[in-house]
Amino acid sequence: MAFLEKPPAGKVLLDDTVPLTAGIEASQSLHSHTEYIIRVQRGISMENSWQIVRRYSDFDLLNSSLQISALSLPLPPKKLIGNMDREFIAERQKGLENYLNVITSNHILSNCELVKKFLDPNNYSVNYTEIALQHVSMFFRSEPKWEVVEPLKDIGWRIRKRYFLMKSKNQPKERLMLSWADFGPDKYLSDKDFQCAVKLLSSCSHPYIYKVTFATANESSALVIRPFNEKGTLKDLIYKAKPKDPFLKKYCNPKKIQGLELQQIKTFGRQILEVLKFLHEKGFPYGHLHSSNVVLDGDTCRLLDLENSLLGLPSFYRSYFSQFRKINTLEGVDVHCFGHLLYEMTYGRPPDSIPVDGFPPAPSASVVAVLESILSCEAIKNGMPTVSKILQMSLFSDILLTNSEKPQFKIPTKLKEALKTAKECIEKRLTEEQKLIHQHRRLTRAQSHHGSEEEKKKRKILARKKSKLSAFESGEERSAKYSNSNNSAGSGASSPLTSPSSPTPSSTAGVSTMPPPPPPAAPPLPPPMDGAVHPDPTPAASASREALLSSIQNFQKGALKKADTCDYSVPRIS
Repeated sequence: MAFLEKPPAGKVLLDDTVPLTAGIEASQSLHSHTEYIIRVQRGISMENSWQIVRRYSDFDLLNSSLQISALSLPLPPKKLIGNMDREFIAERQKGLENYLNVITSNHILSNCELVKKFLDPNNYSVNYTEIALQHVSMFFRSEPKWEVVEPLKDIGWRIRKRYFLMKSKNQPKERLMLSWADFGPDKYLSDKDFQCAVKLLSSCSHPYIYKVTFATANESSALVIRPFNEKGTLKDLIYKAKPKDPFLKKYCNPKKIQGLELQQIKTFGRQILEVLKFLHEKGFPYGHLHSSNVVLDGDTCRLLDLENSLLGLPSFYRSYFSQFRKINTLEGVDVHCFGHLLYEMTYGRPPDSIPVDGFPPAPSASVVAVLESILSCEAIKNGMPTVSKILQMSLFSDILLTNSEKPQFKIPTKLKEALKTAKECIEKRLTEEQKLIHQHRRLTRAQSHHGSEEEKKKRKILARKKSKLSAFESGEERSAKYSNSNNSAGSGASSPLTSPSSPTPSSTAGVSTMPPPPPPAAPPLPPPMDGAVHPDPTPAASASREALLSSIQNFQKGALKKADTCDYSVPRIS
């Protein structure tokens, strides 16, 4: 078929769900405007970063484009006079950095094409709508029975996936939806196995899987045609949105936040769990559950986009579960994503953060029990429950499904082995990414703790103690050396007696204080000229010292005579 002769797209296999962070490093004034130098980083590696230069007008243009989201974004206001003052530029720089933090921390905004192009123009400069149209046009050359009605612009969140409203020339009143997508970073099937798996999608029959009318693929992409559902997705029902509106407009800032009724939560949840269990038993990897991938057909939920895992596309919630090392299988990923979906059905909005510390009041305690088993801190640490275990919980165990359609999805043995290998490769990449994130988090936590004021004080106190201990040990060592040198002196030299209570000689930094050598022995005195014998003066001096010491010890203050004094300091008056 002509579609298989498609030329290379020249794309880069990036994981678009890896978060981008940005900070302003400096600013420079040029003539009548100021440029801001921004450092952008993908993921946790500083090596994967680059610089971009943006003016305030670029920020203003981005903010205007993001107004479709109806979010109140904190872009600093314009200023016509005095906008080159140094203080004003510094203040505006802080405001723009806060603006970048807000848009990069918002899950939907950070993944949209507008923000990606602003922060990473080198990797997101391609016009994917034009590329998709080229693929669709080549497909129509061999399949002339299809016709494009209009492009469905920006109805999805993926940058590399495009949607078109279609019709068949044989049935012009029936509306169809064509989706085209490029390969993602987790595409591990061979071209032969990939094309076989994509074509197999149209043969899948299950009461809770949305029917595929036609599917085909080439060496770098795939397109799938399905019936267009006028009621939209489960997310459209929750947010009271129109299916054809842009993704940012529909879901960023809903006017009314309201969850579904308890019976709807129980029924829809049971149906979604049943189809996940079916796919797990078949060995077909999914990993792309979220409320926009569930179509409503009356009171029945049907799963969309089974082709995403074959194409290797990253999950909508990947930036969440990649933080937790216990969620390391596609079955665990499906359960974690179901937790997000159940929270959204219950409260009418996604959770603020994962894990969830406390759950707001719900229509039933059984709903909170399921949410706690998936999204709580304990569940994140211990791992996800199985789909079968969740089905046995009281929220879903009493729901009876009346659909009589028999599921059918025959996968050839060779393809099943290829799918198993691809699934293992996807899980391996996820595990490696989780390991790197865990190591980075530990390093960051250690650096933060090491740089805290309390830790600095502790290190100063410890350093002082070590310094004192070192000085004491060096003094003891010098004392021992001094004692050893006295004991090992040469013959004829008298070693001075050392009292046990003698203080250790104090050390001087950088100077060795070895004791001086003993003085040489005095020469013998010549005999007296007159022949008289003189007594040795040493005993007399010793007796004098003993007498002085005795008088000091026996001193009594009371034995002193009272002295009469004449005070002449007082003035006399004559």
